Amino acid sequence: MHVEMAAGLDGPLMHSHIRGLGRVMVFLAAALASASLTIPEGWGEEGVQYGQLGTDVTLSCIGARTGSLVQWRRDGAMALPEGSAIHQGALVLPHASLAAAGTYSCHDEDGSLLHAVSLQLGHLPGVPFVSCRASDYENFSCSWTSSLETFLPTRYITTYRKKSLTGEEKRRNKSGHVGPCLQDPARTGTCTVHRSEFWSSYRLNITEVNPLGSSFRLLDVTMQAIIKPDPPEGLVVEPVPLAPRRLHVSWKYPASWPKEPHFQLRFRLQYRPVIHRSWSVVETVNLSEVITDAFAGLEHVVQVSAKDFLDAGNWSEWSAEARATPVRDPATMVSEETTTDVSLGSLAEEPSQAPNPEPINRSDPLENTAILVSLGIFAFFVLAAVLVIAILIWLRVRKHSKDETKPHNFLVAATHLKALPRTQILP
Repeated sequence: MHVEMAAGLDGPLMHSHIRGLGRVMVFLAAALASASLTIPEGWGEEGVQYGQLGTDVTLSCIGARTGSLVQWRRDGAMALPEGSAIHQGALVLPHASLAAAGTYSCHDEDGSLLHAVSLQLGHLPGVPFVSCRASDYENFSCSWTSSLETFLPTRYITTYRKKSLTGEEKRRNKSGHVGPCLQDPARTGTCTVHRSEFWSSYRLNITEVNPLGSSFRLLDVTMQAIIKPDPPEGLVVEPVPLAPRRLHVSWKYPASWPKEPHFQLRFRLQYRPVIHRSWSVVETVNLSEVITDAFAGLEHVVQVSAKDFLDAGNWSEWSAEARATPVRDPATMVSEETTTDVSLGSLAEEPSQAPNPEPINRSDPLENTAILVSLGIFAFFVLAAVLVIAILIWLRVRKHSKDETKPHNFLVAATHLKALPRTQILP
């Protein structure tokens, strides 16, 4: 066929058509190769006929002589679906419904079996729903579900094409980088593209096929948009000795995420007392965190999730829960026993938004040091204020005493001059 078409062409036009057809053939070969990896031959046992619901279905009587009379039976009984008719030896089922499915057999006038067929009815495939996700920056997986219950055996052809090709890739593969999205028999409804490139875009083709036909979904995928790590692993929560309000939390990278310098993760930690309904959330880039506002003596539940460090994609699912209880303060253990019922009742209603009224733990060295420093600073300022006030009072009293002595000295001098003889006063 290819040679016959090319024979009618000449010169450069012929060569360009040959190259174009060659590209199409290569692309089709790649698609068929990927399909052959997914779909085995045949749809089931011999003697099965498939029909579309709501349409007229015709069953032929193979082996019957032309013009001879035949009889049709369903599941061995003479009763046939309502409205059915025999036309030239074939059985016609108008507007077939699911109730018309079954095993049909045709017989000659003597009742001898001529042919038997199992009729299965269903719908054409619908366009599947497809979503993709990358649990690391080297591979991504896609999952799908059928948009329509077809009532028929269904298989899927899953392929991908890299949308942006480098010059070298175009020279190596002129039809584009096309390959199969590999299906895992252990995980139905999923396929994986291995050794994908984080900065590249891909087009996925998920085709649903059944005996009546096929339908497909094209989905453009960008790795940065679909990245979603697996939850962190190895979550451990431990109480901190001598610190009734603290819990130490640590975890590890998910095993599916390769630890490379250029692709790190950041984390989100959520925690609450078991009797609370509201979570407290903290974000960090470390693999451990210290909770500083836990409730002493109450069991806490903790979870952690992960996301790409540069904020690409989505947060992972939350990890499995881990639980721990902060140590109890020996100094307040007795008083806590007398107020346990009241405090637990108030905590179970709703976490308070007011500042925490719990007194500072005296056994914490850091808190004790902070208290001593605060008291020292306060005492220094009080002492300085008292000293300044005392100096001001002293200066005021001293000035006042000097002012009182000045008139007295003036009067003494005036009296002395008055007592002197006139000759001594005037020269």
